[in-house]
Amino acid sequence: MTSRRAPAGAATSGSAGGHARPPGGPTDAPSPDPRSDHYSYSKYADPAMARTFEQRRFGGPIGDMVASTQARVLANMIGLIKDRSILDVGTGAGRAALYLAHGGAQVTAVDASEQMLEVARRKAAEEFVRVRFRRGDAHALEFDDRSFDVVVCLRLLMHAPDWTRCLSELCRVAERLVIFDYPSAASAALLQSAARRAINAAGGHTEAYRVFRDATIRRELMRSGFRVRSIHRQFVLPIQFHRAMGSRRFTMFSEKMLDRAGLLRLLGSPVTVCAERCASS
Repeated sequence: MTSRRAPAGAATSGSAGGHARPPGGPTDAPSPDPRSDHYSYSKYADPAMARTFEQRRFGGPIGDMVASTQARVLANMIGLIKDRSILDVGTGAGRAALYLAHGGAQVTAVDASEQMLEVARRKAAEEFVRVRFRRGDAHALEFDDRSFDVVVCLRLLMHAPDWTRCLSELCRVAERLVIFDYPSAASAALLQSAARRAINAAGGHTEAYRVFRDATIRRELMRSGFRVRSIHRQFVLPIQFHRAMGSRRFTMFSEKMLDRAGLLRLLGSPVTVCAERCASS
């Protein structure tokens, strides 16, 4: 597989009409330097954060539930994992990459944080699985067009400085499927996002993430010649509430009742999307 640095101005792999951009060779245009002043770079470059990320994200009964659901959703969306070439963008501590490698996929994983990659490499060695870890920026992936069967990108678009550029890069390097997630603007995440952005604007230090409307996501996918194939919504109630309760049984029961009431389809978040390349692209 040859590697290519995407042009700094490249935004999509196809037009709104679904025509794929002709593949290109190496370019002299530089990719953007990591913005060390943006929290999505600086926070995850902290060695302490890298060491404790997995426990913060997946610790406790609710974190374990999130992790198991993530694995199940990935398996359902990808289908046959064995021998697939898969790129995991924003791999972090490597959880998704390791899961896919255990399933027999040929996995490449990139992250902007060398500290996070060190944790991921150590975990791969401990679990005796092979993953090609590389430092890279989601805004300018150093791979040729359509280099991978599947591209996975979890918990990144909500934090990226330029999410549309990142999404177009995911689509550009994917041959068949792109799987990613986002917090829904129709969910309780909207309030938390607004509060964090207000704190950030006032000079506070917090992860001022963004939320997304489904229609916005579909529109951006179409610009890259992709369409939504399937979606999964996880919770109606805020995950912070479920963590505070600390009961897997309560979470499963309450979310089941809310799903039966039709609220999961309307308010569920985070939303995981499996998008496929259009036949015309």
